[in-house]
Formats: sequence, structure tokens, C-alpha cells
Amino acid sequence: MSIKTAIFGASGYTGQELIRILSAHPQVELVAATSRRYAGVPVAEVFPSLQGRTSLAYVNASPEEIASGCDVVFLALPHGVSMEIAPVFVRAGRKVIDLSADYRLRDLATYEKWYAKHTSADLIGRAVYGIPELYRNEIKNARLIANPGCYPTSIILGLAPALKNNLLDVSTIIADSASGVSGAGRDPVVGSLFCEVDGGFKAYKVGKHRHTPEIEQELNRLAGEPFAVTFTPHLLPVKRGILSTIYATLKKDIRPAELAELYADAYAGEKFVRICPAGATPNISSVCGSNSCDIGVVCDPRTNRVIIVSAIDNLVKGAAGQAVQNMNLIAGLAEDCGLAAPPLYP
Repeated sequence: MSIKTAIFGASGYTGQELIRILSAHPQVELVAATSRRYAGVPVAEVFPSLQGRTSLAYVNASPEEIASGCDVVFLALPHGVSMEIAPVFVRAGRKVIDLSADYRLRDLATYEKWYAKHTSADLIGRAVYGIPELYRNEIKNARLIANPGCYPTSIILGLAPALKNNLLDVSTIIADSASGVSGAGRDPVVGSLFCEVDGGFKAYKVGKHRHTPEIEQELNRLAGEPFAVTFTPHLLPVKRGILSTIYATLKKDIRPAELAELYADAYAGEKFVRICPAGATPNISSVCGSNSCDIGVVCDPRTNRVIIVSAIDNLVKGAAGQAVQNMNLIAGLAEDCGLAAPPLYP
């Protein structure tokens, strides 16, 4: 029997990516995709790439109406909106995968400092942070999953083995991340226009990006101690992909081959984390269109630092693909069901 799924807020790039993946998923029936702007318009008319993949038309339906016809709902809504909608689905007994930040931060005060007043804070303690490689067992039994942000996914997966093995002086961690323009969403914004982006490369929201507390929350948990991280996002003149370059001072002497082996062992058996050979680093062109996270680790003996480079597709492993990976877990399916397609190249 197929799993009936719905997407609440499905007219952006993340919603489109969810439709693309779910429409080809062998164990899923996508029963509804909502949009106020495009209500009544066929999905394939808004996104011509989906012609022949889905016959759905967008609906402007209430959460109660959508809940009555689905088993699992994906909330592809802006921050601050999901918190109003998620409780309806939770009360109806549906499993919820929220792709906003509304349930990612475990500390209410931290959320309200970086985002806004929370209107369903009672659900925060029930949400499971949805990185399967770290929280697989908790995700399997969850009813509300907080799907991680794209930048945090690349940084957390990149640092997890080193932090778990106490290799780093955590006070020295710096993460420089660069994202394709699709990370800014589909709404027309001057800074995302072709003429503004093409030929450029810039940092933005320096020292104040909202993913910072999410990154720190998970890295602190992995290291078992509180510390701050210097995180600087950049805008790449490409459609999709994130490359995170992470620097930290080593606390222990470790050979490059030994470090690469440590990472390979840490992610042994993981379907979506691929470790580069010793000394090699990844390229976003090798992960685009896939749910893969490629990681390369390099030791710099001159500075006693490690450089970790992590590459993901921001719309797949950084959003929709990881959400479907989480759905597979809560549904008892193979984790790569519907996600096994290789990356697109070139």
C-alpha cells in the first residue's frame, strides 16, 4: 500500500523538488500540493519540467482538508508560517516533516532571538532534528521532524567525525559556505536577478545569518561542550549546490591518510555520504541533482590545521531529498527509496 503524501506550500523551488522526487517514488502517492497563488493551475504548467510526471493541479486548501487525505505532510513554508500550520496536522495524527526553521532550535529563547515569537512552542520538544546520519533511531519513531537547513547540513556532516573524535580546538572553527542562487527562493528579489548575480561572488549576512544558531546547536552537541562558530555564507553565480570549506586547529597529530580513514569509517554504510580519497576535495558539480554529500579532508602541517570541504545540492540533501530520506525512515522503507538516482554531470 502506497504512502499518501501532501506538500503544503509547493510553489517554490523546494516544493518543486519535492514534487519531482515524490512523483517518481515507488512507494508514494502524492495526493495534494497547495498554493494560494496558483490554485487551480496544473503543477506542470507552473513547472514545465514536470510535464508527464504529475497530473496534479495546485489547490488552495486548509490544513484540515489536506490532513484528511494524507499520511505524511511536508511543510515547505516560510519561517514563522509553519508554526501556525504544523499543530493542525499533529493533532490530526499525521506525520509532519517541516522544512522551515520553526522546530529546528531546541531552545525557545534562541529561536525567538533569531526569528520571531513562537506560537506553538509546545511542539519544539517533540520535534526530532532530521539529519539521518546522526539521529536515525529518533527519526524512525518521530511524528514531527525538523528538516535541517542547507548550510547546516553541509557543515554538520563535514565536522561530525572530527568532533566525535575530539580532534579539534573548537574555538578555532571557521566555516565559509557558498550557495547557488536557488537557495534564495523563487520569489523575485533584486539581489537574485541574473544581471545582479552573473559574474559575481559575494559574502552576505556576515556575522548574522539565521543558520548560525542551528549550526552551533548541533556542533555543540557533537562536541559535548558549548562554543561559538564563525560562519560566513556566500552567493555563487550558479543555480544550485553548496560548497562549505571548514577550518580548525588540530589538537592531535594525525596523518592525512589516517584522517581520511577516520572519516571513511565514520560514514561506512551511509548511502548518501561519500568520502573523497586522501588529499582530494569535492566539487558541487559532482552532487547536483542527488541526495549525496561529498566530503574531503586535508591536513595542513604548516599551520596545524585541518581543512574539511563538504559539497551538497542545496535543494536535495539540503532540503527536499533529506526530507524524503526522513520520510523513508518514519515509514519503514529503505532509506534510499526514490533517492537512488546518481548526480547529474556535467
